[in-house]
Amino acid sequence: MRVISETSMPASVSAVPHCGIDLGSARDRLLQHEIYGLVTTGPRLRRFMESHVFAVWDFQSLLKAMQQRLTCTTVPWIPTADCEARRLVNEIVLEEESDELPDGGFASHFELYLDSMSRAGADTSAMEYLLHQLADGAAIDDVLEAGCVPREAAAFVRESFAMISECPIHGLVAAFTYGREDVIPEMFRSLVATLASREPSWSRLHWYLERHIEADDEKHGPMCRRILRRLCGDDPVKWSEASFAARRAIDARVALWDALAAELARIPS
Repeated sequence: MRVISETSMPASVSAVPHCGIDLGSARDRLLQHEIYGLVTTGPRLRRFMESHVFAVWDFQSLLKAMQQRLTCTTVPWIPTADCEARRLVNEIVLEEESDELPDGGFASHFELYLDSMSRAGADTSAMEYLLHQLADGAAIDDVLEAGCVPREAAAFVRESFAMISECPIHGLVAAFTYGREDVIPEMFRSLVATLASREPSWSRLHWYLERHIEADDEKHGPMCRRILRRLCGDDPVKWSEASFAARRAIDARVALWDALAAELARIPS
């Protein structure tokens, strides 16, 4: 059973039984998935991106849900209780929502990914349809039911929004930390190794992946773990709830990868 060690956790927390994140075998199943060896050709890459872009988009939704709960985003402004958590989540939002681009200017990591799709020749119409419908006031469930979003991506997004609705804040932070920030660098390293020597149209995606590895591994992952320690403290019940949410998030990603891998395997290599 895999337990994530909180090496910088205060002694009062680490001394309490069952404090820490228990992922069982979930993380290993995700990182050892067959999908990383399947994204080997242009057609397979494009099909991968056409579903994966929805995970890139709802990453931002999870992050904004965290920001709403850890800071004050309403008027009149009222200071929230945890100043450090407020600072940390705002730092993460700053880079994820408006990062510096290599050729100047700013964009969210989602917008950078969408640009990478266009440069690689992937179809962005389903993602653009979702954004257009949401901007016009449609409910997310109605848009997903319309059938334009790939089925496996729609199921993944539904689960993400269910967690936003159902999880306490420590569960949501755990899902974001261990279902996204903690595993993204290792997942993307596999893809970067595949893309490194490929055609120039993949260069923007390559830069995106490298940037995400750097940000998540060196900065955002540790920041999220600090927030989670502050939220759970020495409460074993909260750590148990956080572990459950983290495993739930990883299981959703594995289900997405399973369905997408079956699709990629049908595309000639």
